[in-house]
Amino acid sequence: MTTRARDERPLTDKAPAIQRTREEQRLIEEAERIFPTGTRCLTFDGELNFCVGKAKGSHIWDASGNEYIDYLLGSGPHLLGHAHPAVLDALETISKNGTSFLIINENAVDLGKKIIEHVPCAEMVSLHNSGSEATFFALRLARVYRKRDKILKFEGAYHGMHDYALMSNQWTMGTPPFPSAIPNSHGIPGVLKDQVLIAPFNDLQTVAEIIAKHHDELAGVILEPVQRTFTPRPGFLEGVREITANYDIPLIFDEVVTGFRMGLGGAQEAYGVTPDLCALGKAISGGLPLGVLCGREDIMAIANPRRRLQMLPYSMQTGTFSSNPLSTGVACAVIAELERPGVYERIEEVGTELMAGLAEAIAHSGIEASVTGIPSVFEIWFTESKPFDHRSAKQSDFYKNIRFSDLLLRQGVLKAAEKFFVSAAHTDEDVEKSITAFHVALSQLAKEVS
Repeated sequence: MTTRARDERPLTDKAPAIQRTREEQRLIEEAERIFPTGTRCLTFDGELNFCVGKAKGSHIWDASGNEYIDYLLGSGPHLLGHAHPAVLDALETISKNGTSFLIINENAVDLGKKIIEHVPCAEMVSLHNSGSEATFFALRLARVYRKRDKILKFEGAYHGMHDYALMSNQWTMGTPPFPSAIPNSHGIPGVLKDQVLIAPFNDLQTVAEIIAKHHDELAGVILEPVQRTFTPRPGFLEGVREITANYDIPLIFDEVVTGFRMGLGGAQEAYGVTPDLCALGKAISGGLPLGVLCGREDIMAIANPRRRLQMLPYSMQTGTFSSNPLSTGVACAVIAELERPGVYERIEEVGTELMAGLAEAIAHSGIEASVTGIPSVFEIWFTESKPFDHRSAKQSDFYKNIRFSDLLLRQGVLKAAEKFFVSAAHTDEDVEKSITAFHVALSQLAKEVS
């Protein structure tokens, strides 16, 4: 991939005014009236708020026809890009034979076999409808296995929308002493606060001290091997793995983001650390509802309903739409595409170029900021020092982050609230235009905050 030198890029702070049709304005108004979450468009600027009209490949269009290079990608699931032919073909073919049966079907069996083939920890598999479901059931399995209730998670990590997960995640503002948790939503039963212990990511010594003190209370330890966009320090994952194994505490990797995104074997293959259980889903979903839980056979087997008849400890984890042929068949089609030579190399190449271009734009603007993450998912932080965990990231200027995202949107580049997701569909032209947009947005931001 070749990129023109920065000085050759046509930089301009002027972005064309975004035009909204009356029809899209009506949709936005109705969405804001009907849904408590509104449009879910990631902006606080009413002029930039939009409803989606369509998406294809690496681009998305609003309902007025304005086009954006898409690094939101539906919050990550479109690793191949939107409306990939393999996904569309699978949907058309499979839907003709029915859409949901409850009983297992061939597509589900094929997907389970592929998970076991590629994911190091996977000896058995259960299928669900979201990443939240997968982590929810992982924690339940761990509690049955250990006959204990408490869970240790890491400050700033996101594991979904269930009550155990919504503790001290990335939206947490307070800084209580470890291992105290802060609920991230009203409506969570107060008794659960003391059932979740919190540790700092990338701080092995503190993790070891907390587990040593509470090991006899812990059912499991759950972590994102790449927490949001913070990569693990050398030895951190290995250390957590050794500590949990010593106490026979199940280690759960939440790879809903990194699974199949960092490679066919996910972060656990990339870092050479095998957990006991793993949650997956986004990258192989093709945009359909899907969650996958996999792991050690002796733990996964606790979900076998025959155990209930045998009066053995048992974890119920089923759902009406779990293992439906559409979601599982599309996942098989996506994995088949990811198995093709060169796919991951292309994602790595594009992401590396984008990260370098963003770092160059930061340096050129004079703004204090840094880039964290891996080529397939990364973020900018407006801090003096490069963050490595939740508390160091809290030093980032929230206003600058939001404003940068809005300025990018005006340049036709859409990003997630806290990430850039990269797909195999992003082109050299996308990269060139995006890096130009980085320079324009950061230059404008520098002028505004000076």
